[in-house]
Amino acid sequence: MTRSISRRTVLSSLAAIPAVALLAACSDSTGAVTPANAAEAPQPQGTVDMAKLLQPGALPDEVMGKADAPVTIVEYASMTCSHCAHFANTTFPELKAKYIDTGKVRYILREFPFDPRAEAAFMLARCSKDNYFPMVEVLFKQQENWAPVQDAKSALLQIAKLAGFSQESFEACLTDQKLLDDVRAVQKRGAEEFGVDSTPTFFINGKMYKGAMSIEDMSAIIDGML
Repeated sequence: MTRSISRRTVLSSLAAIPAVALLAACSDSTGAVTPANAAEAPQPQGTVDMAKLLQPGALPDEVMGKADAPVTIVEYASMTCSHCAHFANTTFPELKAKYIDTGKVRYILREFPFDPRAEAAFMLARCSKDNYFPMVEVLFKQQENWAPVQDAKSALLQIAKLAGFSQESFEACLTDQKLLDDVRAVQKRGAEEFGVDSTPTFFINGKMYKGAMSIEDMSAIIDGML
């Protein structure tokens, strides 16, 4: 259920959450999905109606790739999830080069934050406008420098300043109640309508896969759909 938190809680709580609280940020996800045979594609853990999945939500989808790509991947992630960061830092660059940049895959990232720090990070990415994906990339690469630290607010501010934020625009972003509500609405919809309960969760042409898959796993799935 979506929590009800006052206007400034996300901003003020960044310095108040102990690092140990973030150890459960990935929920019950245990990491990579590994097929029994490395040459075989992992088995899906469910399916959803692709048309319903792609219907507009509270926030416009952030999309990479050609609109007419034969394969669409929707990832639900949390910015404080170590498995999500591992996927973003290791698998995603290869996925982008091999499939997204070549027109074979359209990729959509959706917010599924498990804690106020993840909410704040996603809000900053949204406030970056056209730099959403570059901001997400930096935040995942720098995750250990802001997610588990005592004062995440100061750490996030330093990253945000490098992305062009001022102190004022940083605080304005993190006290934008509508944006916070919309981020939570994306998470709530993912949980209630599509069964997302851990991160990362991927829907590849409607088939559900949980865990930070390797490029070999993803290639085995995608190649079978081309």
